[in-house]
Amino acid sequence: MNVIEIENLTKDYGHGRGIFDVSLNVEKGQVYGFLGPNGAGKSTTIRHVMGFSKAQSGSVKVFGENTFKSYYKFMERVGYLPGEIALPEGLLGTEFIDMMENLRHIKNKERTKMLLDRFELNPRADTKKMSLGDKRKLAIVVAFMHDPELLVLDEPTSGLDPVMQEVFIDFVKEEKKRGKTIFLSSHMFNEVEKTCDIISIIKDGKIVSTFEAGKIKHNHNKVFKIKFATLSDMKKFVQAVEQSKLHNKTKNKAFYIKKVDEAKQKVTFNVVDEKINELVAIVSKFNVIEFHQDRFTLEDYFMQFYHEDKKFGGKL
Repeated sequence: MNVIEIENLTKDYGHGRGIFDVSLNVEKGQVYGFLGPNGAGKSTTIRHVMGFSKAQSGSVKVFGENTFKSYYKFMERVGYLPGEIALPEGLLGTEFIDMMENLRHIKNKERTKMLLDRFELNPRADTKKMSLGDKRKLAIVVAFMHDPELLVLDEPTSGLDPVMQEVFIDFVKEEKKRGKTIFLSSHMFNEVEKTCDIISIIKDGKIVSTFEAGKIKHNHNKVFKIKFATLSDMKKFVQAVEQSKLHNKTKNKAFYIKKVDEAKQKVTFNVVDEKINELVAIVSKFNVIEFHQDRFTLEDYFMQFYHEDKKFGGKL
């Protein structure tokens, strides 16, 4: 069952700004990561999910309901954490929490207390005087306190210190185990990599890749670094690669040299699993001091879409 369904969603603000033909589905019990830098279109997409904006074309449904026309039908089942926190002035944190509890008809305050303790928030301060981190914590408490089925989180750890970021990540994992559905927009690789089942990368308002998070760890494209005993060895290795059949297959991304550092006598290169033995056969002909593999990360994959040198095909 899809809790969120976005089909060919477009909102064009002109001059290349907006979102264009965005499609994705978030299944029940899934943590879906929406990854991209500021300005890529994450928040615009989320505003449509929440029913705050009307699509120019395409459709957005939550629990089967059109979000712009029927947002009132599902809002009690949704917890929303906005990217930019705007709290009402003239209220204490406790008063803001009380107000939201009344609006949501929350009678059991044990969960609210648990959240306040978990995120180490003293809510008795004036919202206007709260630090950015405390405002974020207060917003987290309010988003989770009615125990919603669906959580829509826009840059959830922005403003939190590293300790609280880890607390939040652990909490999201716990909510996932409880069967909650979570749509998480972020530019923080750590929280996306640790929490999400499915990840979509958005660039310039368009989704450029969607994949299972586990495939990052098992990616068949490997990155290796070699340090040679002499500069001469390094140059001869590069020459040997360029003359090899392996190098002739770079159009299929079987192998390519990413970086040559003559000062350190190091070469960094990408190779697919099935070509590693061929590479080792070439390397073995030269004097090598170091030969090791770099762990391929979500950040590595993401940067292939944002780096000027797009040698990598963007496939897992």
